[in-house]
Amino acid sequence: MEADTTQYDTARLVFLDTLGCGLKALEFESCTKLLGPVVPGTNVPNGVKVPGTSYVLDPVAGAFNIGAMIRWLDFNDCWLAAEWGHPSDNLGAILSVADWITRTNKAGGVNGKKLGDGRTFKVRDVLEAMIKAHEIQGCLALENSFNKVGLDHVVNVKVASTAVVSKMLGLSERQTMDAITQAWVDGQSMRTYRHTPNTMSRKSWAAGDACEKAVNLCLKVMKGEEGVPTVLTAPVWGFYDVLFKGKKFEFQRPYESYVMENVLFKVSYPGKPLAYNIGLSKD
Repeated sequence: MEADTTQYDTARLVFLDTLGCGLKALEFESCTKLLGPVVPGTNVPNGVKVPGTSYVLDPVAGAFNIGAMIRWLDFNDCWLAAEWGHPSDNLGAILSVADWITRTNKAGGVNGKKLGDGRTFKVRDVLEAMIKAHEIQGCLALENSFNKVGLDHVVNVKVASTAVVSKMLGLSERQTMDAITQAWVDGQSMRTYRHTPNTMSRKSWAAGDACEKAVNLCLKVMKGEEGVPTVLTAPVWGFYDVLFKGKKFEFQRPYESYVMENVLFKVSYPGKPLAYNIGLSKD
């Protein structure tokens, strides 16, 4: 990726803003009660350090923890298109994997074998991963409305995080495609938890759940799990027929850095009320 000042400068602001949202969420017991290892007391050598806490977790649990923190207060960045969403949700997966790989590789790897390409990640590497994830999620959202078929926008988080984490883990092109197909076939969240009469706190940890699943699927593919070649297009059983009313995805632009350069920050109010206030359609 070429070093463009605009995209990296914005990515730095998004990074700081997103972490700030996560750290503020730690003031709320409704959030912190969901954090930590699956089994209390578990500590992972060279694991992910969850910002603002004493937890050191595996990268899958780390992705959920960081992702849930980020999204809890509904104030991280937003993207308004055919499908709305919050591209910085992907930082849950990105930061978890970057931290785990870096700590593990600095310690000599796993059984003497380093992860990925053997690198240790710098902040700039994290920013680059964010730019890519923003672009994937945002471009999917431009023309394709998942809420109209009852699905939650976190499907785009899962797909974008899977693609970017695959690269971070050093997966091949074939493996990356396999991982992405696994993300599409994984089953998608119904967005009923965002609407009456079922509105509930799951909407605040749904993105963390998507990040957790993305990392888990990438690690499975890294171990040799295969993909699902026609997951979208298979008649009757594919995503388009089962979950998208037979419609195929549409795209209006190639993947570059458009989304990061145009993402919206929630300065004084959450993003969806912003859409109403400036006269945009809620879609």
